[in-house]
Amino acid sequence: QVQLVESGGGLVQAGGSLRLSCAASGRTFSSYSMGWFRQAPRKEREFVAHINWNGADTHYRDSVKGRFTISRDNAKNTVYLQMNNLKPEDTAVYYCAATLSSIWALLHEYRYWGQGTQVTVSS
Repeated sequence: QVQLVESGGGLVQAGGSLRLSCAASGRTFSSYSMGWFRQAPRKEREFVAHINWNGADTHYRDSVKGRFTISRDNAKNTVYLQMNNLKPEDTAVYYCAATLSSIWALLHEYRYWGQGTQVTVSS
């Protein structure tokens, strides 16, 4: 059983930065790969970034490469998403999720989800 709570969203101007945090419960946190997804109004939920259990392997969707960085601190049961050079098209509700699957880009492979945090980027 894992419970996830996102925080750190807000309103920023284009070109600004935010750092999202996802706090996880449970002693098994380090067993999970963690992902960030986002969902904009009238859009499907989409993959953003993924990090494996020890942080050695990360993946990003093409549109955020070079701007977003995913990291984790297993001692604090927390995963982060540092978002730099934000663009209006990054506006969405951002969700963290946990999976034991190696198929990291597919939404349905994630067993646990947080409630989401709103990120709004103005032009």
